[in-house]
Amino acid sequence: MLIPTMADDMSNYYLPKTQTFVELDCTEAFNNLTDQEKLYAHYLTQAAWSGGLIVLLQTSPESPRIFSLLHRIFLGESLESLKKSALEMKVSEDDFQAFLIYAGGFFSNMGNYKGFGDTKFIPYLSKETFEQIIKASKAYENDTTHITKLWLNTQNAMYNLAPRLRSLGLSDKGVTTYFSSNCNETDAKLVSEWMKSKKIEAVNSRTFKSKHTDGLPVYIIHLASEKTSPKPNLTMEKEVFKNAYFQITRGDYSPLLKLVTDQLEIAKQHAANDTEKDMLTHYIKSFKEGNLDDHKEGSKFWIKNKGPIIETYIGFIETYRDPSGQRGEFEAFVAMVNKEMSKKFSELVISAEKFITLLPWGRDLEKDEFKRPDFTSLDVLCFAGSGIPAGINIPNYDEIRENVGFKNVSLGNVIPASYKGRDMPFVSEADKAMLEKYKIDAFEVQVGLHELLGHGSGKLFRETAPGVFNFDKNKVKNPLTGELITSWYGEGDTYDSKFSNVGSAFEECRAEAVGLYLCLEPEILKIFGYKAEEAENVIYVNWLSLLWNACAKALELYQPATKTWLQAHAQARFVLMRLLELEGNGMLEITETDPGKNLLIKLDRSRIKTDGKRIIGEFLVKLQTIKSTGDVKAGNKLFDKYSKVDGAWASWRDIVLKHKQPRNIFVQANTVNNGGKVELKLYQPTAEGMIQSWTERFPVTNVHDILEQLAEADKVHYEDLLTLEG
Repeated sequence: MLIPTMADDMSNYYLPKTQTFVELDCTEAFNNLTDQEKLYAHYLTQAAWSGGLIVLLQTSPESPRIFSLLHRIFLGESLESLKKSALEMKVSEDDFQAFLIYAGGFFSNMGNYKGFGDTKFIPYLSKETFEQIIKASKAYENDTTHITKLWLNTQNAMYNLAPRLRSLGLSDKGVTTYFSSNCNETDAKLVSEWMKSKKIEAVNSRTFKSKHTDGLPVYIIHLASEKTSPKPNLTMEKEVFKNAYFQITRGDYSPLLKLVTDQLEIAKQHAANDTEKDMLTHYIKSFKEGNLDDHKEGSKFWIKNKGPIIETYIGFIETYRDPSGQRGEFEAFVAMVNKEMSKKFSELVISAEKFITLLPWGRDLEKDEFKRPDFTSLDVLCFAGSGIPAGINIPNYDEIRENVGFKNVSLGNVIPASYKGRDMPFVSEADKAMLEKYKIDAFEVQVGLHELLGHGSGKLFRETAPGVFNFDKNKVKNPLTGELITSWYGEGDTYDSKFSNVGSAFEECRAEAVGLYLCLEPEILKIFGYKAEEAENVIYVNWLSLLWNACAKALELYQPATKTWLQAHAQARFVLMRLLELEGNGMLEITETDPGKNLLIKLDRSRIKTDGKRIIGEFLVKLQTIKSTGDVKAGNKLFDKYSKVDGAWASWRDIVLKHKQPRNIFVQANTVNNGGKVELKLYQPTAEGMIQSWTERFPVTNVHDILEQLAEADKVHYEDLLTLEG
């Protein structure tokens, strides 16, 4: 097996030897908890980590077995012992370290595709050397048959870089386990159409396609639940719709969800109040039964639980990785309130109604009532999933957001950790100094505005019942045409189901643009403690930082072969950069200063408050109008214009890749319950520390058996992927 080289444009597909690991420190916040709060947090984290294993099954067919193989090896002996045995078998120090980095990256991403970018990564050592390390292990010595079987079942999938296997996607565009591998976009659209007709949401489901004896396709909608038996009004026997059979079953991820519900039941005993208990009761019921309505009820109690000391959310949440943008990846976090930063966010919430009136799209396109959410800065104790964001605005259920409300969360200890050790190419020395000084301050402002006033703003026009609308159909006009509204969301429509694969990037772009637009307001910057010259610097760095990310980072997540973006935030930022570059008449200039080697970003800060505000404001009106009216065709047309990577940008992507730096991998703590006293255990910010945290997180092999059984059961749905060569 040859390791891909930069000349092959294959550097995206392995984690480099310079991969950085950083500690996600939450010591101070954890130590401030009472014993009762620590117990509550402990059992919530146990539930979160157990549920996080579901992501392995949601990422790729091989991920569960790779986890089992690696974790069995690391459980079997210390890393020092494994290294000694490997070196005795003539494995080099470099190759052994590459093995550890691959394992650390795999655990961090919960699979062999990057959580941010959806690109496959392979070990940066040969398959033969990887096998040598396996055979040097005590796990192999003690259970040769089982470890050999695991290796034989994973080695080809682990290293295979056939074009379809290089990224996540549907059909020939990539790999997905949200659909069986014989599904394409036509199948996905038909499934969406049937589910809409039944008023069923796909959030906690996967779809598997087979063939009936009469030759018609059969689509099985498999719900995530602990229980596996049929249930009236939830599961369904086969019915015919447009020359295809549809059936609903349940029991997906069943044994893993049992681990989750068992821990949540114990956590409930340590909850601070009845609202938290009610919240957990509904989550447990949802995971046991597979009914999404129960999770929605739990989410309502979560919203009502104002200002908790321990904040948590768990379930099938973000739809970024489903190619059709409707199925949620399992995600769970447990965190403690950072009181100092939370004060600033609370002030922002208090004035939110006033700041929303400053948005450029007008009253008709805004919610009838802004329901003030909780907005807290949290120090993360545990974040289980494929990656850790800087901020969250949840729940994602449209009807709850509009009728009950939502919560905003800024993950305070994630922001500084994510910037550790980062170089910033493509800017002048003066701009680099400004970025170094203000980038964290500016990012905290952007996260606050993005989450609260970006995701938290805007109205969806709906037909709530036949002939009944949530807007005045005879008065409200489309700001782009001046005519009456002609499109809206029908019964059974959600934003995700309507906008599908463009929805996530479109919404992230809208939220990012709101951040750029409103950060120009002195009153908002004053809330965060910035005035006069310092406020001007924060504005400049906020705009420059987003545009730098669009140029220097986003292009890493664009795939030229399929002309697809692999990450919603990256596409969103690139769109805003191209907007300012194309419409700004020199306000933003990117030039190639050293042919084939270097770029320079120049932003005219004197024009941000004039031309910049006008351009972003006009664009926001387009984005919100399209979203409010559900005009998917216009949304695709607008986004396609600015998402294209052509002309100079096609070659500049190669320059960006030459300056590529790996994303920091977060090493998270564990909690240990010693006779009712919960302690926090931290780990070194290294590959070794990352691996130790995961062996101590799951100190027994029962999860391996579960994952292998589930992977074996799923295998039939992805068999054609095994025949791909690369």
